Amino acid sequence: MVIQVKDVMSKPVIVIDINETAKAAGEKMKKYRKGCLVVTKNGVPVGIVSDSDLINKVLVKDKKASEVLVKDIMSSPLVTIKPTDSIIDAANKIKRNNIHRLPVVDKGKVVGLISLTDIARSAPEMIELLEYRLRMKETPIEIVERKMSGICDACGNYDEELEYVNGQWLCSSCKEGIKEEE
Repeated sequence: MVIQVKDVMSKPVIVIDINETAKAAGEKMKKYRKGCLVVTKNGVPVGIVSDSDLINKVLVKDKKASEVLVKDIMSSPLVTIKPTDSIIDAANKIKRNNIHRLPVVDKGKVVGLISLTDIARSAPEMIELLEYRLRMKETPIEIVERKMSGICDACGNYDEELEYVNGQWLCSSCKEGIKEEE
């Protein structure tokens, strides 16, 4: 079972125009309780601005937030992922690009945002599935019944009393044939 980005992404995504100020970005982040905003130009996603960008590029440099434009502090080009991609692809893209959040884009529109936190939330299901598969590999197959009805593994005939002998289900005729060979 592949977990897709659309299954764990956060939405809605809050956007801000490229020509807005850092102050407006901070106000939006506070209002919507978000750590980042996707930056758009004419409705098309072109970058991302995060709370870290505000701290490192405005506050620490003692700039006036109302005079700094989002386009001057945003991260770009925008690294994105599709909603139908797997969360493993998303995690690899986040790691490879050394970023924290990945906008999810479908047909040119931002439809969500996926972060390592979103991926971690899905981890319990993945761990359960992995543990189950490992238990299946570790547990030897145990045959409880030594007799059953079915198709003989040796001759292919149906028999009411197949018996499990040397790793095969054998009818009485084939079972006797093995005894004669021994």
